[in-house]
Amino acid sequence: MTSLRSWSTAALAALLFPLGATAAAQPAASATTVKLSVLSSAPQWVSGGDARIHVRAALGQRDKLEFLLNGRPHAVAMKEVADGLEGVVTGLAVGANQLEVKHRNGNVRDVITLTNHPITGPMFTGPQQQPFVCNTNQGGVARQPKVDSATPPGYRVTDGPTVASGNTIGYSRDCSIDTFVTYLYRRNTGGGLVALPADGVRPADMGTVTLADGRTVDFIVRREVGSINRFLYSIAMLAPAPAADSAKQDDTSRWNGKLLYWFQGGVAIGHSQGTVHSGSLNADILGQGMAIVHSSGNNTGTHYNMNIAGETAMMTKERFVERYGVPVYTVGLGGSGGAIQQYLIAQNHPGVLDGLLPVQSYPDMVTQTIHVGDCELLEYYMDVTDLNNAKWRTTKNRTWLVGFNAEEGFARVNDPFAGIKTALQLNTAPGSTECIPAWRGLTPLSMNPLYGQATNQQFYEPQSAIAAIRWTHYDDLRNVYGVDANGAARTTWDNVGVQYGLRSLNDGKITPAEFLHLNWSIGGWKHPSQMVQETFPFFPPLNAANTAAEINKALTIPGYFDPWSSKNMYLAPDAATPAPRTAGDPIAMRAAYTSGHVFGGRLDVPAIDHRQYMERELDMHNSHQSFAVRQRVTQRMGHSDNLVIWFTDTIPQTPKASQTLEALAVMDQWLMNIRANPKAGVAANKPPMAVDACFDRFGALMAAGAGAWSGILDGAAPGACTQAFPLYGTSRIVAGAPIEGGIYSCARKPIEKALADGTYAPWLPTAAEAAQLRQIFPQGVCDYSRPDQARP
Repeated sequence: MTSLRSWSTAALAALLFPLGATAAAQPAASATTVKLSVLSSAPQWVSGGDARIHVRAALGQRDKLEFLLNGRPHAVAMKEVADGLEGVVTGLAVGANQLEVKHRNGNVRDVITLTNHPITGPMFTGPQQQPFVCNTNQGGVARQPKVDSATPPGYRVTDGPTVASGNTIGYSRDCSIDTFVTYLYRRNTGGGLVALPADGVRPADMGTVTLADGRTVDFIVRREVGSINRFLYSIAMLAPAPAADSAKQDDTSRWNGKLLYWFQGGVAIGHSQGTVHSGSLNADILGQGMAIVHSSGNNTGTHYNMNIAGETAMMTKERFVERYGVPVYTVGLGGSGGAIQQYLIAQNHPGVLDGLLPVQSYPDMVTQTIHVGDCELLEYYMDVTDLNNAKWRTTKNRTWLVGFNAEEGFARVNDPFAGIKTALQLNTAPGSTECIPAWRGLTPLSMNPLYGQATNQQFYEPQSAIAAIRWTHYDDLRNVYGVDANGAARTTWDNVGVQYGLRSLNDGKITPAEFLHLNWSIGGWKHPSQMVQETFPFFPPLNAANTAAEINKALTIPGYFDPWSSKNMYLAPDAATPAPRTAGDPIAMRAAYTSGHVFGGRLDVPAIDHRQYMERELDMHNSHQSFAVRQRVTQRMGHSDNLVIWFTDTIPQTPKASQTLEALAVMDQWLMNIRANPKAGVAANKPPMAVDACFDRFGALMAAGAGAWSGILDGAAPGACTQAFPLYGTSRIVAGAPIEGGIYSCARKPIEKALADGTYAPWLPTAAEAAQLRQIFPQGVCDYSRPDQARP
């Protein structure tokens, strides 16, 4: 077998060298026709008042064409390209604009309607979220936003150097800034980029880079920063040193024509402009000649509205094309929420991305909330409700309920509150499940409207508007989910009919009595409108001044220690009544699908889904998610030929290898093959390295090929990678759900049918036990052989 290491060198070389392939040739323009088209966006999704256009015209016509905008002559600076003319039309009014190109004699013409939207948005995502807190004081921007309102509400703007100084001169609701350009360089010792001195003197430690044409040039990066759709964007590429002639400031001579869109992960619930991530200045990628574009609106540490993420990506790429031209291709790169954005944008907005490089992926976020919402219910059950059960004092046994891995033995995975739990005589284990180091705190963040904040919110006026924010995921997406009669966003989380621990019962890991007690007691989550503020360890936020006092309260005030958020759970009201379950809103569930927030498996472009295997340290990016993606793709497309999965092993507390640059090089080959031979399609254009594979912790190839991951989805004997990388599940998989997840509201079957079809085998419930099951599940139990009942 040829090693992927040797393939990597060839793939990387292809990324660095000139663009040899070209798009399929267009038919020659007729001498009697012209054809007008938009290059920077679809005609109905133009923003900011300008658009890059193309006119296909015969050579003899090109100098005889003129433009009319909304019926009036309009100057458009055009340049010759291979099959016609290309340029940027400016001066578009908000709304519909008719652009016409015609021959001076009037006989040859074409017309197109351009629908222009404000650069501040929105285009299609509905009313914009308010309050919206500006973050233009962050590093790399360091300026106040532009005043767009004389009076509140809005973010305060002053006449001082910062918002915290000077007198108020107005307010900003859109957080816009004037576009500006900076220059950075890489030192000859490597590392990240630093500011290029403004005095024009070449730094003594200037690094260099060799371009595809063999020239060795100074490693200088030009970075443009501005605001689009209320978020901050960054565009960076190799460039010559700043020129005195402003006309030369857009020099693209060192750009190889390829564009990478950086998508960032994180978890947040909006009301903030967010931050521009440092990945947008990745020197290793920029040094290959690629341009990198990024927006704080494509950072899920800003918000998790994937409609806004898609809209922002469309508008930001449009800006790039208008200023720098159409890229040879656009490839996405990003981890976690950055991976989710790639899958959903490719599904919902074809054409924005030509290839995907998801890292530490999930198929989407909204269906992760289904099982993550179980975490604290189950941890509370094991710690408190079932505190006399010695099984839960063995760390690994907790996997029997939560599905996630459980570990012990070093700081990250050990329960940080084990001492407090012991002092309070609660059940505890020496280690923890993934629920604790990875997901603890995200339940209140996503569900509790009283628990949240935005950076710089103190500068927003009036503060009563900040105090009125409902800090939930559902309210962040209220344009998607809709609102109920009380004005609160509709909610999706549901556990009606879920039989927690079912597979562990089947496997004999828990007893029938334990299964019944678990499902009798587990309960659900109150509606956000019924929730109360969190206490220790979430609120108030811990700091050096208050930690000791807060720990004392946790030890002395009943219920103050509440890492499970149990005060916002439905618990059993008495010994004779099972704890109520939570029913989600079917309108909200359906909206998650129809809005494109659920990844349905449509994948028409190549994707290399690669991740570091971090199950041993209980990282939240649990590894089975790559196969949840694959299963959804297979169900939708009938195959997953466009999707490649790579794992790289890791050991906790040691340096980690990454295959990202290798994946980028392989993707470059794949996309250039498609460009050279588009009729062959995606799968037929795979380069040799574009196969399933796994790597050891040093990044060396372990196994590759079609059978590497056998046994996970196909029932075949386990492949070499399958054997080397154990996968874990979720609480819903333990309850009988499929690996792809995504069941908001399960189809249900009567208890009588479950008793008859062997659901509980080998257990045969007695009449009394069957009666208890009916009491716990009056609406029946989940039948995961049938699809999600919320799915349109």
